[in-house]
Amino acid sequence: MRESRFDVLFEPVQLGPVTARNRFFQVPHCNGMGHHHPTAHAEMRGVKAEGGWAVVCTEEVEFHHTSEVAPYVEGRIWDDADIPMHTRLVERVHEHGSLAGIELAYSGMIASNLYSRESPMGPAHLAVQGTDPVQARRMDRRDIDDLRRWHRQGVDRSLRAGYDLVYVYAGHGLTVIQHFLSRRYNDRTDEYGGSIANRTRLLREILEDTLEEVDGRAAVACRICVDELIGPAGLERGEIEEVLGSVGELPDVWDFMVGDWDFDSITSRFAEEGAQERYVRDLKRLTTKPVVGVGRFTSADTMVRMIRDGVLDMIGSARPSIADPFLPKKIEEGRWEDIRECIGCNICVTGDFTITPLRCTQNPSMGEEWRRGWHPERIRAKGSESRVLVVGAGPSGLEAAHWLGKRGYDVVLAEATGALGGRVALESRLPGLSAWIRVLDYRKSQLERLGNVEQAFDSELTADEIASYEFDHVALATGARWRADGVGRWHTSPIEIVAGMPVLTPDDLMAGRMPAGERVVLFDDDHYYMGGVLAELLAAAGHAVTLVTPEARVSDWTQATMEQRRIQKRLLEAGVTAMTTHTLVSAAPGSATVACAYTEQEHQLPCDALVLVTSRLPSDALLEPLRDAGVAVRAIGDALSPGTIAAAVWDGRRFAEELDDPAADDRDRPPFLREVVQLAPDEAAVASG
Repeated sequence: MRESRFDVLFEPVQLGPVTARNRFFQVPHCNGMGHHHPTAHAEMRGVKAEGGWAVVCTEEVEFHHTSEVAPYVEGRIWDDADIPMHTRLVERVHEHGSLAGIELAYSGMIASNLYSRESPMGPAHLAVQGTDPVQARRMDRRDIDDLRRWHRQGVDRSLRAGYDLVYVYAGHGLTVIQHFLSRRYNDRTDEYGGSIANRTRLLREILEDTLEEVDGRAAVACRICVDELIGPAGLERGEIEEVLGSVGELPDVWDFMVGDWDFDSITSRFAEEGAQERYVRDLKRLTTKPVVGVGRFTSADTMVRMIRDGVLDMIGSARPSIADPFLPKKIEEGRWEDIRECIGCNICVTGDFTITPLRCTQNPSMGEEWRRGWHPERIRAKGSESRVLVVGAGPSGLEAAHWLGKRGYDVVLAEATGALGGRVALESRLPGLSAWIRVLDYRKSQLERLGNVEQAFDSELTADEIASYEFDHVALATGARWRADGVGRWHTSPIEIVAGMPVLTPDDLMAGRMPAGERVVLFDDDHYYMGGVLAELLAAAGHAVTLVTPEARVSDWTQATMEQRRIQKRLLEAGVTAMTTHTLVSAAPGSATVACAYTEQEHQLPCDALVLVTSRLPSDALLEPLRDAGVAVRAIGDALSPGTIAAAVWDGRRFAEELDDPAADDRDRPPFLREVVQLAPDEAAVASG
């Protein structure tokens, strides 16, 4: 059971007319499911409630068709037809005694309205965020009256769906209310512009409208940006103090956030736990209402300090609630070794940017609760007395052995080296990635308590040896190796590298083998974190680094993890030369030839050593010999298809889930549930009837 010093986290908190059973508050967060996959979304939120979160909220929910963010998949409550999907979510949350909250959103200056084709509206005539050739028009008085009415209609539908808490949203740079508050967007000279009192007018009116519409039937929350972090050009902390002095007593609970979304959910590579504290500290004294805030909180001691120091009243969480939906229950029960701590990699965020269901490096069941029936804490019992060998103790092998053990199978986990972890153990030593070791730490602690999982180290097995052991099933989790020939996205055949040019790969650098020469050309055709991290490592070691990439940005895919700008800034400040929109053509001792990705014009770069970050090859040499020997074998994780750590962990869980499941052998149909759109009546057919 929990220690008494954590009792404060489990005190009930009054939120206007409703009561939260503890101080754990899952703040609104995107999930890539929204109105496209409503049952999957509802089940995911229900699991959070089951795990002990007292308040469980939606993502941002569009309440009117004149402001939508297609192709991104958020929630919708445009009209009564959308209510049933929300009712389903509310019911799942209520099943476990938690409060359900909805974050109503009107996106204003950041909504291109590509689906509805309506003209976006905001406080000023300005182009919308991004590069869509769309411009928002300045709202007149009639538009503002319409917005207030539409918001009230959204509140009414939310109440009819059963929500216990309704948000007025003015944060993340994503809502028209914040756009009115901020000098960044608001250049008006009427009663809605100029002074902070005038710029607060719309917020006040919508808060008052919402309170009147709710009429004590639900709590009203206000999520607000307390500092846009752009100085006098935008909304500053001092102005927010004035805002709170004006409307601080209106909502039932305040949800404070900082900057744009990329700071509110900053990766562990660039910020420690609680990075937002210094921006929100002392704001609570300006209101008597409860205050929620986030900080990628994973330490229960830090959570207690937030409460005891009067910084927050409730522990807000998005990413930690994704990594471990049962975090509150585990703290309450003193099950510290069972907590899956968020590593702050933001693979969860990529679901929103790639318009796909949410995923998590630490929690492979995230997004799979309904469609595959996976649960973060439970798995069905074994289906046979099969003995299983897992070859390789990287992220996929660890996850497979962990869940196979929990199913009750006798498992041997064989690792060729003397330690667990594989790529996780290596990559977590790279600059900024130390938090990633939690992927290993959690699984190691779980395996240590499973008596039916035997660990064998320094076991580099041959196919004949494996076949002789007569295991019923073998999982090859032997990982992958980085290519040293330049093959990747740009080059699908090896590039010309003259003998004598030192060539290194990420495997070499992670093993401690660094270039001997000063001038290093790093060719990044991978575009995720590895190229940028290694360039940082090399620069810190004193090398003159030129990073060459065919993309227009360094580590281009990290736009989806909201850290690309920080990565490029850090590299430039470290003295790394970024040669974007260029590809490596060839290399010889002393120089590398690069070419413009558009014109193909070639340039020579002085080069003492070449580092290639392009693609990987599965380490699957055992697979075909084992199949030929009649062994029931399957490659998993990077040994099947090199990808992210999250993908490797997910595939390990999949192997454990599907073992002895006859349905898993059916390759002719989807192995997961789908929600298929119900066709509307064919009006033309009815008319011709």
